[in-house]
Parts: sequence; structure tokens; C-alpha cells
Amino acid sequence: MGPLKPDTGELVLGLILFFLIFGVLGKFLLPRVERNLAARADAIDGGLERAEAVRAEAEQVYAEYQAELSAARHDAAAIRQQAAEQGAALLAEVRAEGQRQRDSLVTAAQVQLAADRVIAEAELRADVVALATELAGRVVGEPLGGLPGYAAVVDRFFAEVEGFEAGTADTRA
Repeated sequence: MGPLKPDTGELVLGLILFFLIFGVLGKFLLPRVERNLAARADAIDGGLERAEAVRAEAEQVYAEYQAELSAARHDAAAIRQQAAEQGAALLAEVRAEGQRQRDSLVTAAQVQLAADRVIAEAELRADVVALATELAGRVVGEPLGGLPGYAAVVDRFFAEVEGFEAGTADTRA
């Protein structure tokens, strides 16, 4: 018997054992291997699908975040613009109020100055009349304060002075 002529008993026994082992492997071991391979493939493919879903969700959340951020920037710009406009309005209002106060102070000061001038002028006229009368009395040698035409002379003198000042003011203008 050689390798080319095998023993039929051994051949039959080998074939029976081969089919028995093949059946046991096919019945028990191969389904387990196929389940493990299917689980691995599902884990890999499912992991990719889950990762893709998570990535899509992350992109959606990022897009929403960008939209909210853009809206917040727009709102902030609008608030800054409104604050600038309010500030400009308040500044204009404060300037106008300051201008009104300045004008009222200037007007009050001008009125007060005119009143003080009138009072000073009246006092000066009285003092000038008294001094002029006293000086004229010293020159003449007699007191002149009680003369009947005294008041008319003084009024005529001041009218001439005012007329002269008015004529000089017209030529300057």
C-alpha cells in the first residue's frame, strides 16, 4: 500500500471523521464565527453611521450657534448705535441748555449793567452839578446854588453833551 493506493478502511474512516468534524464545525463553530463577524461589521458600519449622525448634529448645532452669534452681534451693533444717538441727543440738549443759561446770564448782566450805568450816570450828574456849582461859586465869589435859572442851565448843558455824544456815535457807525 503506498500513498497512491490507500487502505479503503482508513479512507472511509478518514472521510467519516472529516465529514463529522466538518458537520460539527458547520453546525456550531461557523455560526458563532459568522455572528462575531456580523457583530464586528455592524460595530464598524454602525459606528461610522453613528459618527456621521453625531457629526451632522454637531454641524447643525454649530450653524445654530453661528446664527445666534450673528444675531447677538447685530443686536449689539444696534444697541451701540442707539446709545451713540442718545449720547449725541443728550449732548445737544446739554449744549442747548448751556447756551440758554449763558444767554440768560448775558441778558441779565446787560440789564444789570444798563441799570448800574443809569444809576452811576445819575449820581455822577448830581456830583458834577454840585462840583460845578461850587467851583463857579468860588470863581464868582458868591454861592450860586440858590439861583432861579440854575436847574435850567444844568439841564441845557447835559442835553448839549448828549447831543454831541449822539452825533459822534453816528459818525463812527
